[in-house]
Amino acid sequence: MMFTRERLRFGLAVFGLSAVAVFLLAACSDSKPEAGNSPGPSAPAGSSSAPIPTASTPSLTALPTPSKPWPTPKVTGAPADDAPLADRIRFAIAKQAQITAGKAATTTVKCPGIEKAETPGKHELTCTVTYAGKSYSGTLTIDAQQYSASYKFTSESVAIVKPKVVDAVLRTVSGAAKVTCTMEDVAVVKSAGPPLACDVTTTGNAVQPYKAQVSGNGQVLVTKA
Repeated sequence: MMFTRERLRFGLAVFGLSAVAVFLLAACSDSKPEAGNSPGPSAPAGSSSAPIPTASTPSLTALPTPSKPWPTPKVTGAPADDAPLADRIRFAIAKQAQITAGKAATTTVKCPGIEKAETPGKHELTCTVTYAGKSYSGTLTIDAQQYSASYKFTSESVAIVKPKVVDAVLRTVSGAAKVTCTMEDVAVVKSAGPPLACDVTTTGNAVQPYKAQVSGNGQVLVTKA
């Protein structure tokens, strides 16, 4: 706000009269002015000498590296040695599926036409394996003789459980505090297909990407993405 020259002179004149009145009143009083009535200089607001705290990165605890091999599942329900060939072949396929996956679970094998597997000759059948609710298909080849038979089952896909993949990552990556793999608890993957994606959180709280490739016999190869 600005004052004009006329207003400024008027203000000075009033201030001079007030000063004379205060002086006369002070001369008539016998009491001395009390000390400490005048306020001292105030500290500027917000001033402080304390240091400003800085955020620190928390350190995490490393997960233990597995010391023993991944356990082979104990598969039960094997048929008798003199059971029909079809039953023995179905069990062999189901057993291998569970060992490959890494855990014993309910497994069914359906191969239309397998009941004729004991007929001498070569047979090629398409089978569907269902492990823990996840299905995949494969080819069963049977070479039956009069008193013996040989068979082979092949498939591009296998089932695998998530803990087995995480175990393989922990064996490969040292100092991992957390492992997160993008997969369900049970996954069906192709041995020649895209690998499973996993993220490893280190003890320094850094996230590193890895990939896990599953082979036809259930081995998991982990490499950095």
